[in-house]
Amino acid sequence: MAYRLRQGKSVGKSVRMVAIEQIDKAIAEIESPELDRHEVVHQVRKRCKKLRGLLRLVRPEFEDYSTENKFFRDLAGNLSYVRDAQSIIECFDALMQRFKDQVDVAAFQSIRDELESRRRNVADDQEGLNRKLDEFLVHIREAKSRVSDWEIDEKEFDAVESGLSKTYQRGRKALDEAYDEPSPEAFHELRKRVKYHWYQQRLLRNIWPQLMKAECHETSRLADLLGDDHDLAVFRQQLLTEPDRYADEATLQALIGLIDRRRIELESEARPLADRLFAEKPKQLTGRLSKYWKVWRRGDRMKIAKVNHHGQIAAAG
Repeated sequence: MAYRLRQGKSVGKSVRMVAIEQIDKAIAEIESPELDRHEVVHQVRKRCKKLRGLLRLVRPEFEDYSTENKFFRDLAGNLSYVRDAQSIIECFDALMQRFKDQVDVAAFQSIRDELESRRRNVADDQEGLNRKLDEFLVHIREAKSRVSDWEIDEKEFDAVESGLSKTYQRGRKALDEAYDEPSPEAFHELRKRVKYHWYQQRLLRNIWPQLMKAECHETSRLADLLGDDHDLAVFRQQLLTEPDRYADEATLQALIGLIDRRRIELESEARPLADRLFAEKPKQLTGRLSKYWKVWRRGDRMKIAKVNHHGQIAAAG
């Protein structure tokens, strides 16, 4: 099933269903013999992010939010080192692709060789990786056993309104801070807030599928741009932390120059998308979505009434 709240189900029931589905998919991915172990790491970390996005949507109405959010955050964090080694190489390759007509890519080969060596060191530790995944499996199964006890205090849109508003307001604040006083930390914070809002848009997609699909697409584009920007910032810091491991001073400075140029491009491209995404005030956003929600739920009730009506006619016949 898709990552979204269910039609014809209460919010609490929908949240529990989505959580169980994400946990079951994570378990299946770990237990699959066909999937590459590093791909498994990538997938199950995304499951944890989706679960945290789900919890954030109902945060003010979910008593166990802090405990469960920390649980899934730490669970994914235990596997981050595996993904980081691969993402840095992907970041480097994308950078070379962007500037291939302007620089001699071969001049930076020693840097890629070192990145690849680090990735292999992580990849070769299959025993350690399998142990981490086994631990993940034990903990995610424990989480599954708790889901049936999750209770959401409010009903209907009230159950998601506060969480949606809080996430959105923090996104607006992060946007202002990132562009008023730019820094890698500020743009990373903006990226996180955009991702949280994207997960919530996806969960609410059923309230108006065509419109929400378009909004989700644009938010995903923004998240990708900010994600690339963050990867470059991390890569830059890694180069500066251990410069002697990668290349001579001139080559290193040339690469850092390319990183800085690309980050400016990405941040400039992201700006109009971010401005549009956070153009509404939180009350305007929740007011608009609450109207879509009511129409969606009214459709549910009409379907139920129609089924009952036909059932009564059939019984009378």
